[in-house]
Amino acid sequence: MIVLDASALLAYLFQEKGHAVVAKYLESACISTVNLSEVAGRFARDGIDACLFIQEIQKTSIEIAPFTQIHALHAANLIKLTRQYGLSLGDRACLALAKERQLAVLTADSVWSDLLDIHIDVIQIRQSA
Repeated sequence: MIVLDASALLAYLFQEKGHAVVAKYLESACISTVNLSEVAGRFARDGIDACLFIQEIQKTSIEIAPFTQIHALHAANLIKLTRQYGLSLGDRACLALAKERQLAVLTADSVWSDLLDIHIDVIQIRQSA
């Protein structure tokens, strides 16, 4: 099992660089409801019904994990460790799910590779050439 960041799911959905890496993990992936909201927001912004998007995701094998009180605490505790990198609540929600489940995270955000103090395995979908 692996945790999807919104950036990874968006890369897959829009067939951006790194989408093939994401495809390898989809059968055993989960995503926080916070990150799912980020992705749905992108579709809504583009004029696509977010409800239809969510319904399509629910038909896949991707587990949609509720953002719990434990995740909220992990995300809050990550502020001090990630402040200098400018991580958003969505970023920290993704990492909180990974921390709680002791899973690696899949992302397109290159700065996450610098997050050594968080003790979460980060897999980059886009490697520098």
